[in-house]
Amino acid sequence: MRVVIAGGHGQIALHLEKLLAQRHDAPVGIVRNPEHEPDLLAAGAETVVLDLEKSEVSAVAAALEGADAAVFAAGAGPGSGAERKDTVDRGAAALFAEAAQQAGVRRFIQVGSMNADNPDAPGLDPVFSAYLRAKRAAEDDLKARDLDWTILRPGRLTNDSGTGRVKLAEKTGRAEIPREDVAAVLLALLDAPATHRRTFELISGEDTVADAVANL
Repeated sequence: MRVVIAGGHGQIALHLEKLLAQRHDAPVGIVRNPEHEPDLLAAGAETVVLDLEKSEVSAVAAALEGADAAVFAAGAGPGSGAERKDTVDRGAAALFAEAAQQAGVRRFIQVGSMNADNPDAPGLDPVFSAYLRAKRAAEDDLKARDLDWTILRPGRLTNDSGTGRVKLAEKTGRAEIPREDVAAVLLALLDAPATHRRTFELISGEDTVADAVANL
């Protein structure tokens, strides 16, 4: 399986690339900064250098040609302002989905955010609200497309080692989840047609990743 990952140098993406390579799939990571390419190569991934904030959809579609699946795992990241939340977390996501359609890549998984349904809750930091609005807009855009999409909304991300035990459901409640476990769930979702056109939340739990996905 050839899987093209937007945000290929992110921590979740790097874990996913390693998992794909370990099972002899072909991960391809899209990165903005060519200095990040060695990290992807070390994880077993091919690299494509593209800035999704500035690229034409045709260039992104070219990177997706021949892929079996696309995963959007990009984000503006901590320290970025409201404007980049929109251009990356919404704009780049929509561009990537449009490119997938042009390239004929039907399987599309998007990493969203828990609480995207309530971006204007009282007391939220304005930039975080902008982030949630961008994530919600990206989800709405994806849901309107003729793709076999799945949206995964993880809880608060940690850098702890993965446990392989998760809770995956349409609603889970708020809790933490290691990035390594998020990647393991993304890998399993790639092979799960029953999850097409559905949105799930993900936190640490008691089920193995295989059972959590099978139980959906």
